[in-house]
Amino acid sequence: MRRKYPAMLAACAMLGLSMICALGSFAQPIPSPPPIMPPSLPPSHSVDLMTVSGAATLGAKWKVMEAKLVQVPAAPNAMPEYKTTHNIAPRANELEFDDSSWPEISADTLGARRGGGHVSFLWYRTLLTIPAKIGEFDPTSAVVVLTALVDDYAEVWVNGQLPRRSGYPSPATIQGFNMPNRVVLTTSAKAGDKFEIAIFGINGPISVAPPNFIWFREARVEFYK
Repeated sequence: MRRKYPAMLAACAMLGLSMICALGSFAQPIPSPPPIMPPSLPPSHSVDLMTVSGAATLGAKWKVMEAKLVQVPAAPNAMPEYKTTHNIAPRANELEFDDSSWPEISADTLGARRGGGHVSFLWYRTLLTIPAKIGEFDPTSAVVVLTALVDDYAEVWVNGQLPRRSGYPSPATIQGFNMPNRVVLTTSAKAGDKFEIAIFGINGPISVAPPNFIWFREARVEFYK
């Protein structure tokens, strides 16, 4: 009888592991942080990220990569007639995503028309660092807002998160056709603060699949004191 115990213990361990894995596959995602509405007043200072000098001020080095639709199995509990669906690749919204192999582009080319047109998506990534001074301006304790206006839509991820709340204004999500995203990065800046930015640019209207391209109309960081 004793010889059966190791086999029984092993079987119980495998059953427990399978239950943990099954529960994990249905676990709810980590809640998104609530959105913070940006100030509507003129900023105390502004940095243009579409210029080489402006990008250098915040240490921004822009990288870009096309995102593709890929076929994946349907989500759990989908109706039986739906066997597959789609996701995007790469998932470049993740914190500390490895974009080391991506091409780096000059800040003054953010306005270049990229992508293949029609149903098209692009990732733009950069790391922003708050300096101790910007000329004579001291950003300490300022509210910092990233404004990104992508033709035609965008979603803005900050440090691996997309701040949003259902039924409420959420500036990091799609705001409308050629409307800016104004995302609060911090409500109290200090020198050395870092923000990993991943902007998902979308050509649209999506159901129109227009023969135009994705590009930045505006990209800047605003400081409010």
